[in-house]
Amino acid sequence: MDTHILDSKEQRRTSEEIYQQACNVLPGGVSRNTVFRKPYPNYAATASGIHVTDIDGVQRIDFANNMASLIHGHAHPAIVSAVIEQLYKGTAYTLASEIEVKYAQLLCDRSVGFEKIRFVNSGTEAVMTMIKASRAFTGRPKIAKAEGAYHGTYDFAEISQTANPTNWGDLDHPNSVPLANGTPQGVLNDVIIFPYNDIERTIAILNQQADQIACVLIDPVPHRIGLLQGTNEFIEALYKWTRENGALLVFDEVVTFRVNYGGTQDNFKVKPDLTALGKIIGGGFPVGALAGRSDVMKVLDPRESKLLFPHSGTFSANPITMTAGYAAMSLFDKEAVLKLNALTQKAIDQIQEAIKIADVPVCITGAGSMFRIHLKPKAPTTYREAYQTKEETALVNELLDHLYFKENLIMINTCACMFSTVLTQHEVNKLAEALLNGFRIIKPKLEKLF
Repeated sequence: MDTHILDSKEQRRTSEEIYQQACNVLPGGVSRNTVFRKPYPNYAATASGIHVTDIDGVQRIDFANNMASLIHGHAHPAIVSAVIEQLYKGTAYTLASEIEVKYAQLLCDRSVGFEKIRFVNSGTEAVMTMIKASRAFTGRPKIAKAEGAYHGTYDFAEISQTANPTNWGDLDHPNSVPLANGTPQGVLNDVIIFPYNDIERTIAILNQQADQIACVLIDPVPHRIGLLQGTNEFIEALYKWTRENGALLVFDEVVTFRVNYGGTQDNFKVKPDLTALGKIIGGGFPVGALAGRSDVMKVLDPRESKLLFPHSGTFSANPITMTAGYAAMSLFDKEAVLKLNALTQKAIDQIQEAIKIADVPVCITGAGSMFRIHLKPKAPTTYREAYQTKEETALVNELLDHLYFKENLIMINTCACMFSTVLTQHEVNKLAEALLNGFRIIKPKLEKLF
């Protein structure tokens, strides 16, 4: 089967026909908007290692890895073997499982801030549980989060996720902007928005409602803000403020736990009170987790005479996910983390060289095994600097389409890469060359913007 784009009318029709059927039963023909593309999405047939092959026979190198969740690429033999063995023992029970305890021990040993952990089913659910646990512990209603930060689809977590110049307000007092139509005003009232990495403005904003804030929610390398790592000074200032005002500092490391062996929090002197996890800890299966201080996690403890936060979930800590996650994270040891981060840095260096050769106003941000390409001459330091105009977004899509259809590479739709341990220098070379080709194609349009 030819691994390039197939031009036969019959084979082109295959994906189109499936999508037409999908539109009859799924809103927009998809269950997650991230896989939608015009005129229709491609449908996966098989995936193994670094490659995904669609039903039209096109094989692509995967630098997205299911939105950062596949740390070892597709169908890793050790994970597949472990899961198959567990499948014969059952997929879910109304009992606890030993692998849940074994995996909890493994994760708690990775980070000094993880005294207790509870498993849930997604990153969104992990953040939701973290927010509710913070409220239960402090008895306070409000949360504070950074403008532009993505924390899943929970009402409170998604406020100001897509704020734009028409509605984001003054930087000293950013507006709480709803994402979904019909979001209750009460939700907006209970979410305080601050500018990421801006200590003076953030502290001033927090001080205005200090006695109402349950937690300050931080993604330490927020993807939607621009994949910009929080500065040590910013994180330490927030930590100090939460100590002085009886609030919790909570991290969303659903995406960023891959940055170091113990997550991005290894980079900071201070540790969060709670951390939400997901993505890579599932070994390719749906997962979420909440980890942190024992006294805070006690709000979930059913042995307490007064249970502050009753919590359960039919598929929480199901043995398939626990087995896959345990295998994946055992393989992602300290040596593997360092090796993958080093390969990612080589990729960044080569892409920066491609930027110089193409002579285009492009920059890169990122941390660990992930990076994002910005069609801007200078690396953004804030959400408002990273914000893309319609013209920039159109060029990003043109670049991504070139990579996807002409170079047979998959990137995240923000023009980001999330590396897996099965990638090698060979794939890095292909990525850099493909981007050089793409930069040259969009250069005339890009230069008109700057």
